[in-house]
Amino acid sequence: MKTLVLGIGNPILSDDSVGIKIAIEIENRLREKYPEQNPPLGITVKEVSIEGFSILDEIAGYDRLILIDSIKTGKRKPGDVYKLSIENLSFTSHLSSSHGIDLATVIELGEKLGYKIPQIIDIYAIEVEDNTTFAEECTQKVRIKIPMIVDEIIEAIDGM
Repeated sequence: MKTLVLGIGNPILSDDSVGIKIAIEIENRLREKYPEQNPPLGITVKEVSIEGFSILDEIAGYDRLILIDSIKTGKRKPGDVYKLSIENLSFTSHLSSSHGIDLATVIELGEKLGYKIPQIIDIYAIEVEDNTTFAEECTQKVRIKIPMIVDEIIEAIDGM
């Protein structure tokens, strides 16, 4: 199974970079665990700072997508993980700009346009504390949870 681990975020906006940081750590750990395989187990790990239709170019052609991004709901503690699937997301029926397109809409349009979209999509949304301050590091509350989140995602990968 061809799998993409995709960390999304902005590397200079504090906790908004958590998806990117987690993806980097996943890649490092997989290389340590499987040094003879590159990419390990048919897994590709990417970090991106994109949104909208650009996501299609990244995810097309894979069987499975593990997407990691930040979320700020204020309902849970910073560093808590929301494990979601595409069914948990809603489709936007009105489009005014490609920058405001949500993931569910991108997937739906990609399928209609004939893209090979992953059939298995796991979303790890990490509750953040601060996603607006210019900083290259996550806040301490989020940073200390990264190793545990990486463990959880690697366990899911190993369970494929």
